[in-house]
Amino acid sequence: MDKLNVIYEDNHIIVVEKKPNIPSQADKTEDIDMLTIIKNYLKEKYKKPGNVYLGLVHRLDRPVGGVMVFAKTSKAAARLSNQVREKIFRKKYLAVVDGKLENQTGVLEDYLYKDERNNMSKVVKPEKKNSKYAKLEYKVLKYNSVKDLSLLEINLFTGRHHQIRVQLSNFGHSIFGDQKYGTRGKGKQIALWAYELEIEHPISKEKMTFKVLPEPVGTWCILKN
Repeated sequence: MDKLNVIYEDNHIIVVEKKPNIPSQADKTEDIDMLTIIKNYLKEKYKKPGNVYLGLVHRLDRPVGGVMVFAKTSKAAARLSNQVREKIFRKKYLAVVDGKLENQTGVLEDYLYKDERNNMSKVVKPEKKNSKYAKLEYKVLKYNSVKDLSLLEINLFTGRHHQIRVQLSNFGHSIFGDQKYGTRGKGKQIALWAYELEIEHPISKEKMTFKVLPEPVGTWCILKN
């Protein structure tokens, strides 16, 4: 296990880089997860006996890497969770997708339905029972004509299950390496990364922005000039 990359830490929050393929929280695989990793880090750093409190405020899909914030107190957890509900808490992603997009910028609005049995979501008609509205905005940052791949910045307005993956796939530009919804890059790491996180500090109310980029290797070589 690589050393935990702590981007920011104070008495109330801790902001870290989640590596791809690590669950945000414990799941049925029983693989090591981010909550456990950070709890162990805090326990060791501060020589804390017994259990360490750590609040999970948001999640990233297991194969997706990027920046995450965790709450070190229950008050911070409640306030950050409220920011998620109030849309103050903002996340931006980078994605490498199949093909060349017609427009340099755009907005995707769909209704998604989660199939619990298969742990997959799909775009459906608005009237379908239990469907949820999903919205994202994209901007093309770069196009690689040799590999026919585009680098997108994604601004997420709603946090639906597998939202970016499903919407881009339905749009005809699936994420490279997406094993569930993709058309290219089977067996490769999904090229989706949560690179920017914007919050209000739960105590000071200061607006804070944190960024972390993926290492420019493999599919992410597109980040290089």
